[in-house]
Amino acid sequence: MPRPRSLPKRPPPESAYRTALESLFSRRRFGIQPGLDVIRSLCEGLGHPERAFPSVHITGSKGKGSTAALTEAVLRAHGLRTGLFTSPHLASYRERIEVDREPIPREEVAGAIGRVEAVAARLESTGTIDRPPTFFEVTTAVAFDWFARSRVDVGVIEVGIGGRLDSTNIVDARVGVITMIELEHTDVLGATVEAIAHQKAGILKPGMTGVLGEVPAGARAVVEAEASRAGVPLWHLGREVGVEHRTLSEEGQQFDLRLPGLRLSELHVPLFGTFQAGNTALAVAAAARFLSATGRALSPDAVRNGLSTARWAGRLERAGRRPDLFYDVAHTPESARALARSLAEIAPLSDPAENAIVFGCLRGKQLAPILDALTPLAHTLFVVPLRSDRAFSVAELKAAAAGRFRRVVVAPTPADGVRLARIATGPDGFTLVVGSDYLIGELVRPTGTGDEPDLSDPGLGPSDEVAHGASSPAPRKGPT
Repeated sequence: MPRPRSLPKRPPPESAYRTALESLFSRRRFGIQPGLDVIRSLCEGLGHPERAFPSVHITGSKGKGSTAALTEAVLRAHGLRTGLFTSPHLASYRERIEVDREPIPREEVAGAIGRVEAVAARLESTGTIDRPPTFFEVTTAVAFDWFARSRVDVGVIEVGIGGRLDSTNIVDARVGVITMIELEHTDVLGATVEAIAHQKAGILKPGMTGVLGEVPAGARAVVEAEASRAGVPLWHLGREVGVEHRTLSEEGQQFDLRLPGLRLSELHVPLFGTFQAGNTALAVAAAARFLSATGRALSPDAVRNGLSTARWAGRLERAGRRPDLFYDVAHTPESARALARSLAEIAPLSDPAENAIVFGCLRGKQLAPILDALTPLAHTLFVVPLRSDRAFSVAELKAAAAGRFRRVVVAPTPADGVRLARIATGPDGFTLVVGSDYLIGELVRPTGTGDEPDLSDPGLGPSDEVAHGASSPAPRKGPT
């Protein structure tokens, strides 16, 4: 009697996960491809998972990740099962796609990537799509697939770039949030804040409500015109939505929040930064509008409970004490300036001679203005290499820092940079680690993790970044 044929062994989850991510990350070579045709076709092939749940859709030049995390916390505190889609990640790809703040399991990543890539191969072979899906398009489809399978009550969806032509802009959004607007990705979104506002306002559609942060007057006019055309009623931060009586504590900040017809007093958020009060206000307003749109009521107690447990790693995060150690992913001049303002508020009597900064940065960033914003905070700068072929070398960073900081030290790794900076920090000073998602990711990733092929979002290659105006690291002469 013949022996039964044994079934082929399935690879262990870790192996399947790594293989799937290697396939996915190979799509970085396709770069950024704005447009909705490919993602629509992918989702149609998957049975339209993006239609399985209503969403809050969040865009903005800064603050959209924090606002998404805060919105999710408030909605989950109301008893809703939440899906949260954000980018980039710090330590693990799985952070991008969470249900009730639990990262998608490794085996589900592998399975979903396999399903999406099978659909993509079929669509390419039949000519339904005219190019391969990008990294972000596949990731977006994976997120929608997992949220649908998890039966979430709401998806809190962060836009990747822009809004109008971003892969996320096919969701069934009940609320659209625009946090702020400044010049960013000008080669993709346009050269003026008005052009960028037009792209971001593309998330506003008939049947929705909207929440708008404090933005430049020209950008605000564009958003308001787009909202009016779509019949989307807007709440504005600083008008219908307001923050009052803000105070700081060792554990975060507290303030009163004003919404139309409602005042919430003494809300506590365990996040630092002057900007987080505004992000919190936008998040609570978005949650209130979503709950109203889905036949629910906002509960002040649920708002308090949700905000008190909110977390968002790497954004002015206090990672140590005695002396204080802060992590922040600021990598634009304005975000560096906002960081400096927030640290001046947290430590108003801080002596720059007692502080130390650990810095690493990718090419394509405005290196000189970022360093100018950080210069008043500390006399000592430790420059570190990043594990990316898109990173500035330590020699370039040191040259750019010359004349801006009194002491510039090269450290062989980010961990060594933090260790040395902690030694150099005075007892009443602070250590700040800043400059890139890659930098913070290397520090928070568990030791020995070998199944994550990369840390941050794929983008333009080094040669493309130079072609699009990467900043030169020219030194500044003269004393600090």
